[in-house]
Amino acid sequence: MVTQMRNCRNGGHACDLGLPCAGRLENGRVTPDPTGAQLDTAARTFALLSTPVRLHLVALASAGEYDVGTLSERVGVSIATASQHLSKLRLAGVVSSRRDGRRQIYTVDDPHVITMVEQIFEHIAPDGTLAPDPPLPLRQMLEQQTNES
Repeated sequence: MVTQMRNCRNGGHACDLGLPCAGRLENGRVTPDPTGAQLDTAARTFALLSTPVRLHLVALASAGEYDVGTLSERVGVSIATASQHLSKLRLAGVVSSRRDGRRQIYTVDDPHVITMVEQIFEHIAPDGTLAPDPPLPLRQMLEQQTNES
C-alpha cells in the first residue's frame, strides 16, 4: 500500500522538520520521489529503448553473449545497422562489450536492465496485447516476496 505523506512524523527524514514530504510511505519506510536528474536519465534510457530494433538487441543481449553478426541476423537487420544501434546502447551503459579475437561480443551485465527487459516481456503477450495480471493471491505473494528482499 502506498500512502502520500504530508508533514509526516515517521522519523529520519525531512518531514521531521514539518516540511511537506517529498516521498511516500511503503510498508513502513519512506521511499523518496525521483529527482529531476533521475527522471531525465530514465526518460533518455526509455527513449533509447523505444525502437523495436534496439529493444530486440537488448532483449537478446540480456539472455546471453552474442557477436554483432549473430545479433544482426536474429534481429533481421544488417551488421552495419546492428553495430550502430549497439554502439549507442554501449555508450549509454545499457549493454557492454568485450573483444574476443576479431569479434566484438555484446551482453547486458546490469541486473536492473535484465529485470526491466524480463518484466516488460512478461507483461506483454506474444500477440502484443497486455498480459493479464496474475490472480490476486499470486500478486499478494509476489508483493510479499518483493517486500522481504
